[in-house]
Amino acid sequence: MALTITLLNGAYLCGRCCRQKVLHPSLGPLLSNSVSKSYSSYRRPGSQPEKKPSWQNTDFSFKKGIDVLKTQLSMLKKETKDYLIGPGGHPFSQYLLEQTRVLWEFRSQEDLNKWVISSDVEIGGKSEVYLKLGRNNQAALLYGTLNTELPRDGETKYSGYCSMRAKPPVGSFARKKYYDWSNFNSLYLRVRGDGRPWMVNIYTDPYFSHQKDDLYNYFMFTRGGPYWEEIKIPFSKFFLSSRGRVQDNQHPIWLDKASFLKALSISTLGFTIGDKVDGPFQLEIDFIGLLNDRAHTEEFAYETYEKNPQV
Repeated sequence: MALTITLLNGAYLCGRCCRQKVLHPSLGPLLSNSVSKSYSSYRRPGSQPEKKPSWQNTDFSFKKGIDVLKTQLSMLKKETKDYLIGPGGHPFSQYLLEQTRVLWEFRSQEDLNKWVISSDVEIGGKSEVYLKLGRNNQAALLYGTLNTELPRDGETKYSGYCSMRAKPPVGSFARKKYYDWSNFNSLYLRVRGDGRPWMVNIYTDPYFSHQKDDLYNYFMFTRGGPYWEEIKIPFSKFFLSSRGRVQDNQHPIWLDKASFLKALSISTLGFTIGDKVDGPFQLEIDFIGLLNDRAHTEEFAYETYEKNPQV
């Protein structure tokens, strides 16, 4: 029986090839080329072509698929349980009375893996940045060397920056998640720097592509020396910028994560140094948290302009 099925399959494939050559002799090369092109991918000039199609490099593992499915279902179960308990997995009464919250603390390599670092090397610069655990595994140490030398490409006009950015939160089945900081009005950090100024950046997930470079920024000045300092930055002080330029139309950060305003919800936070001073830098971060300061009543620190005012 198996031999019969094998012979029938071979006859079917042979007949199919013959029909292509006999009925469509001029389309044979085109059809074969189209099949090969459908599996091709972009190749950088000068690089060697791949010996096999890119789809063959994919690991089709049934066991891994089952393991990933189990992990995602367990995440979904935990999210559902937390949602039924209350906001953020806390009872509603506790959520309303919450005064402080620690978002990130650095005590292990797992905590560092939640962050990514980058520098002007991405555009051809020569700055260097590294991230590791500090002394006694009690803080994150961000250090490196800033270099403002421009890459010799004839196009880049500015260089010399390094940054550290938290990975955006992801829910089960790769769903985007957002932070809800509506119960707080200030960002609270415990850091130890070398006297150089930093920029604190709050990122949102834009709906339109022209807003993908929008950031909310504010300055963080470190005093240097051997002592730690605790810095409080009200959210009302953050201003809107895009590609390093302060925008004329300013508005406060939307701290909630309402479903109808996902484009304004907070996705992550980061730090950038770019003070145009060549040389080494260092910043230690103990923790990053939120604070509800009842004494701070300012809603927004900058002027806002009404669009299309009535005459």
